[in-house]
Amino acid sequence: MMRYWILFLLCLSCIAQAGGQQEEQLSTSVRAMLQKSISDSAPPRLAFSSEREATAWLSEMSRRLEKRIPDREFRLDFLKIVHYEATRAGLDPQLVLGLIQVESGFKKYAISSVGARGFMQVMPFWVHSIGAPDQNLFDRRINLRYGCTILRHYLDIENGDLYRALGRYNGSLGQPEYPNMVVGAWHKQWIYRAES
Repeated sequence: MMRYWILFLLCLSCIAQAGGQQEEQLSTSVRAMLQKSISDSAPPRLAFSSEREATAWLSEMSRRLEKRIPDREFRLDFLKIVHYEATRAGLDPQLVLGLIQVESGFKKYAISSVGARGFMQVMPFWVHSIGAPDQNLFDRRINLRYGCTILRHYLDIENGDLYRALGRYNGSLGQPEYPNMVVGAWHKQWIYRAES
């Protein structure tokens, strides 16, 4: 009996806390723009003004993430992808880290009770709507690409209102709990100021 209880608890730890994000009808132009954004296959690259600045950011974020992702090589690659995808979508990479912390607790294979997948808890309907059937939402780059593209889309819909965009992302539009958790995680754990 104890063995089953432990197994049950381990399964619960893999379930993420994503809300019930709703699939919405997209106009043809929005769908085309999102499809183009998702299909870009350029290799990740950091967008810093200098190599020193990139090294400092990676070092600091890696230190903060070490307990959650112990494998150094995986962690650094993950951070490079987060930085690239967030910057590419016009998002603060530290905000994206706060969102990932709340959504999946940095668990690559997290699945929510409503079926959202991966680090950024992307709903599978997005693959059918703007992606390709062979795209795996547990692939970290694909997951981060979708998550950042979707959050950017919601920010555009909400005219830059971060709280409303986060509510849409989580399927809890108009409820303050989720946006407050993401912004709290961002400010408490992930804010980064480069040394002058």
